[in-house]
Amino acid sequence: MNNKAKGYLLAAISSATYGMNPLFSLPLYADGMGVDSVLFFRYMFAVPMVALMVKSRGRSFSVGKNEVLPLIMVGVFFVLSSITLFRSYQYMDSGIASTILFVYPVMVALIMATFFKEKISLQTWCCIALALAGVGLLYKAPDGATLSLVGTLFVMGSALAYTLYIVAINKTVLKDVPSVKVTFYVILLGFFIFGALVLMGGELQTPTKWYLWLDIFAFALLPTVLSMYCATKAIVFIGSTATAILGALEPLTAVFFGITIFGETLGGRDIAGLVLIIVSVTFVVAGGSISAPLVRIKKLFPKLRK
Repeated sequence: MNNKAKGYLLAAISSATYGMNPLFSLPLYADGMGVDSVLFFRYMFAVPMVALMVKSRGRSFSVGKNEVLPLIMVGVFFVLSSITLFRSYQYMDSGIASTILFVYPVMVALIMATFFKEKISLQTWCCIALALAGVGLLYKAPDGATLSLVGTLFVMGSALAYTLYIVAINKTVLKDVPSVKVTFYVILLGFFIFGALVLMGGELQTPTKWYLWLDIFAFALLPTVLSMYCATKAIVFIGSTATAILGALEPLTAVFFGITIFGETLGGRDIAGLVLIIVSVTFVVAGGSISAPLVRIKKLFPKLRK
């Protein structure tokens, strides 16, 4: 498997596992835990997991002088993305929050085109549009539901912070730093930040049921460690824009768990949304292999001379 194929696979895994955030966080909220406590335990459990990954791969924990500032920067971006997203769950349904969050591929494409002169093809913009339409179709709003302004602002802030995280990984020296080491220091910084927030808040809330500790363990492993590592590695292989577009697979995770765990059924609108997302991701992954036939088809219809 070449690096490009690995990049697409890693991006898909990252998106699918990141889509599990509500699955693991909402039961903790229902148990009475606050956002800061939930995220503190998430990062606390994740730190030793990534440390073991670093050691098992024979990587060093040492950091070069030119890597310190970029690591702090991406760490802050990811922490901001986490805290604003999880705050938004307190103001709106997690489904609509996940839908709004998916504006980040557009933000990534705009930043890469504006500040880094990356040429965004018409095919890429079409893929973004298809993915956005598909995600929108998957959202089912409760009757009479209205958007919370505060919740919307939190989600938009999360999307922007995640966008800056993706771009910074691709456009700084971190692109050449082992992905597992970047993941370790981002999570370590998150642990210290949420630890400080808990101390300032004066109360660390813990789960009241034993099985919720297993929930926290899975929360740390899947949508945190595994998702972050795969995303960081994918960005190096296929770039920021393609990685962001494959984020459309996140809502598919929600649909999967809705059917398998919560007994939900698929309607015509759901199927249409899934098809649009699959088509958009297929076009991104296929890339030039689709573009070439399209160009040949276009040549069959030359412009008429006036």
